[in-house]
Amino acid sequence: MGSKEQQKALLNQQLEQLGSITNSPSVNKTSIIAHASKYIEELKERIGKLNEDVSTSQPSHHDHEDALPEVTVETLEKGFIINVFSEKNCPGLLVSILEVFEELGLELLDARVSCSDCFRLEAVSDKEGEIESVDAQMVKQAVLEAIRNWKQRNQQD
Repeated sequence: MGSKEQQKALLNQQLEQLGSITNSPSVNKTSIIAHASKYIEELKERIGKLNEDVSTSQPSHHDHEDALPEVTVETLEKGFIINVFSEKNCPGLLVSILEVFEELGLELLDARVSCSDCFRLEAVSDKEGEIESVDAQMVKQAVLEAIRNWKQRNQQD
């Protein structure tokens, strides 16, 4: 007999928890379950709306193709850390960026490059001959310009 009473007490406790979670004003078992069912449907609708919002806010595949790689430049004591990232492979882009470094008088001290599924460049450069006129913004703009030029050349091919 004790087992049935324990099961009934557990069931009542779980119904109370369900009523509490779903903010049910009722204490009647049937009403709590009906309210919980309605609450679940409302949650499903909210999830559907959120999924719609997410899918409409994400850029289309075409927009993604037109996007330029992400470029960040941090200033060091005598140089810069330059990061370039694109979600797609960019054959030939590394050469264009290295040419910009040379034009700006930046000496490449260290670099890590990945060109498999995506393009990633992490480079540490030094200002050759203490070129004071070169700043992080100038480096970023020059790298972005090299990327735009590279992109134009590849679209024409």
